[in-house]
Amino acid sequence: MAHPPALVNLPIITPSDLGPDAAGPRLPPWLKRNVPKGNANHFTARLLEELRLETVCDNAKCPNRMECYSQKTATFMILGNVCTRPCGFCSVAKGKTLGIVDDEPERVAEAAARLGLAHVVITSVTRDDLADGGAEHFYRCVLAVRERTGAAVEVLTPDFLGKSGAIERVVSSRPEVFNHNTETVPRLYRDVRGRKSDYRWTLELLARVKRLDPSIKTKSGLMLGLGETHDELLDTLVDLLDAGCDLLTLGQYLQPSPEHLPVVRYVPPEEFDELGLAARRMGFSQVASGPFVRSSYHAREMAGQVATN
Repeated sequence: MAHPPALVNLPIITPSDLGPDAAGPRLPPWLKRNVPKGNANHFTARLLEELRLETVCDNAKCPNRMECYSQKTATFMILGNVCTRPCGFCSVAKGKTLGIVDDEPERVAEAAARLGLAHVVITSVTRDDLADGGAEHFYRCVLAVRERTGAAVEVLTPDFLGKSGAIERVVSSRPEVFNHNTETVPRLYRDVRGRKSDYRWTLELLARVKRLDPSIKTKSGLMLGLGETHDELLDTLVDLLDAGCDLLTLGQYLQPSPEHLPVVRYVPPEEFDELGLAARRMGFSQVASGPFVRSSYHAREMAGQVATN
């Protein structure tokens, strides 16, 4: 079992210190940056429109989407653009879902080929309305992309809670990376991820993937600034390591709209650096930690570094 190291340079924060007024509404300077210019971002956006594909970049209002588009990368979001879970942090639409579009795997593969991607990230909305949670569609998308492009594939899945055989079906497609985000610490879990979510199940999902196929790299991510304490965060990292998690992302939570959970604290870049260093020392193979880090941000580089170690 891994144990968290002492973080003598980090401020000690307790739950009683945290409240809605702990951070002002104005973005701190380190969260302001210029939008990348160039034709590549337009090419990516036009291609996605032409192929009628959704990306989590657009639907979740990711702050990195223009940077990623300018580098001709995107995280494909399959199974529609309407989610069945009302997570308090996420801007993806909730409500009545649409049917599965049968040719979506081929269109994702076509986009990956035309973008020249070597590492493809596929995620989805949560589909509690489907018997398998969309696992079969994930399976078909992974195989289609691999056959068309030969690219490495990273899946970022929902929890498939109560969907027997779903994890096994996705694992059988043998993605290079299986990502499932933890999002936050156990105390805040249901406030952030909704009442159906279960912290222990998240850990079990990651552990099960590793048991089914130890060659698949498992990955998880957390948003910081939702009210978690450092001790709670480090305890969560220990739990993830115990579940066999290889790769970790830590990023700043940003409130998508006034209707979503407020930001409790903006974590300074130097604190992200400290946490990233601590996580590496605890035993994660690779860690991306920074204010703009998201679960699939620079995913290819992260997975590639693991492959060369």
